[in-house]
Amino acid sequence: LWTMRQFAGFGTPEDTNKRFKYLLEHGQTGLSTAFDMPSLMGYDPDHAKSKGEVGREGVSVATLDDMERLFADIDQSAVTTSMTINCSATVAFSMYFALAKKRGLSFDKIGGTIQNDMLKEFIAQKEWISPPAPSVKLVCDVIEFCANSAPKFNPVSISGYHIREAGATAVQELAFTLADGLAYVDHCVGRGMNIDSFAPQLSFFFDVHNDFFEEIAKFRAARRIWATIIKNKYGAKAAKSMMLRTHAQTAGVSLTAQQPVNNVARVALQALAAVLGGVQSLHTNSMDETLSLPTENAVKVALRTQQLIAEESGVTNVIDPLGGSYYIEKLTDDIEREALEYIRKIDEMGGMLRSVEAGYPQKEIAEAAYQFQLRVEKNEEVIVGVNKYQDESEQEIPILHIDFSAEKNQIEKCKTYKNSRDKKKWEIAINSIRSACVENRNVIEPLIDGVLVGVTLGEVSDIYREVFGVYTDPGNI
Repeated sequence: LWTMRQFAGFGTPEDTNKRFKYLLEHGQTGLSTAFDMPSLMGYDPDHAKSKGEVGREGVSVATLDDMERLFADIDQSAVTTSMTINCSATVAFSMYFALAKKRGLSFDKIGGTIQNDMLKEFIAQKEWISPPAPSVKLVCDVIEFCANSAPKFNPVSISGYHIREAGATAVQELAFTLADGLAYVDHCVGRGMNIDSFAPQLSFFFDVHNDFFEEIAKFRAARRIWATIIKNKYGAKAAKSMMLRTHAQTAGVSLTAQQPVNNVARVALQALAAVLGGVQSLHTNSMDETLSLPTENAVKVALRTQQLIAEESGVTNVIDPLGGSYYIEKLTDDIEREALEYIRKIDEMGGMLRSVEAGYPQKEIAEAAYQFQLRVEKNEEVIVGVNKYQDESEQEIPILHIDFSAEKNQIEKCKTYKNSRDKKKWEIAINSIRSACVENRNVIEPLIDGVLVGVTLGEVSDIYREVFGVYTDPGNI
């Protein structure tokens, strides 16, 4: 499966839908949708905090109507959809399944992945609504629902990508990501779920950075650690429970605004490392993403990079082609040992949830980022075109500009949608969602019923704020 960014931010859901249709016509069966900042933070387009951001970084999805327009003429049972959203992931997930229900599709036919990884938000990306404990509860509500009703859907993409982008080392990325995954496993097992009932649906998402051999070894070490812990600590019996299935994305943080065409070469090397490391799915960044959302031509070059590796290089003809190399094996052993030491420390602190609340991984990443920047400024770490091999004249490339009319149109659609709802059904649904939160029950079924009668993403997020509270980063107090 070749995954692509869904051209998020190119305008309205209708614009995005055109590109979905194009991909389907050309044999694409895996679609990926990234949401805009208001959706990611739990606000509807008509909220004051959304001003200037609607549809700018991704597609705006606040209502079931938005989701329906986004997937117009696309058979959800014939594609897999990956959704990049976290603190409001339960709502986007419920809208996707509510749409399937409205279309008469059986949930067990619906495949895809939702990121839904809140622990990494507190560690690195910083997009949240409520504190860590209730946020983990909501993540695991999705895991439980999928285990019971949607066996083809991956309920969480446990993400090291954002941890690495925040400045973590390869070892820290690996250790903190796996520790996040183990925290979700602990929570689900604590609910009485059998490890083999949900572990096969857990998926991962890692960064691919510049150190070619280190990245290959990182993926190899990740599989070793995950399989060993899931088998030995949790008693998994199914082989699929022990598999670490991962998507990877080339390192956005490694892209430079200076000499942006150089980013094509960076991305190619990173993508090759990911393939040699054994990832199942890959996204290649576009060369212009430090300057704007990618242009169509830049996206095409990124896609062709993957296709050249797949079709012309021959590296896909053998599994683990560097296995047995002295250097790769030693690197794999070293990374595994160092990552396990981090995991041991986290266990001693009471697990990843307690460690995040104490700010431990955040501090480790901040120190690593600081040390890296010091090396760059001392020219001990070379960034081509930035602190070495600079050009007198800067390269100029076309960049994407988004029309602000998309925001105005989306705000009007949202207001019209809210005014057209059956108020009595809406009130019943809102109270049902609130009761599920207060009573610590799984929220997904009430959410599916709620969005079907018009409850919006922002309204559900407001319930989370009301019942679970609003989180403030201890480092920013």
